[in-house]
Amino acid sequence: MSTRKLAPGNRNIVGARATEARSSADMLQKDLLTHLQVSGVEISHPALSLLDGQKRPVSDIEFKALAKILNVDVRWLLGQI
Repeated sequence: MSTRKLAPGNRNIVGARATEARSSADMLQKDLLTHLQVSGVEISHPALSLLDGQKRPVSDIEFKALAKILNVDVRWLLGQI
């Protein structure tokens, strides 16, 4: 696994939690990308990288799909629990 070269951004609060859940599930970013695309979420690899790095906002569609794919509560993704 490569290390982040740039400090995380502040465009979303979901990215760090999604990255944590993905890592805990031993899921690579490309695997998450595939799951998102199969579920109908149109997202590119660079866009997912920016989301992971908290450099871009997360749409409601992406948010819902991330929670389902990563098997986490949406409140957890938001840092509420």
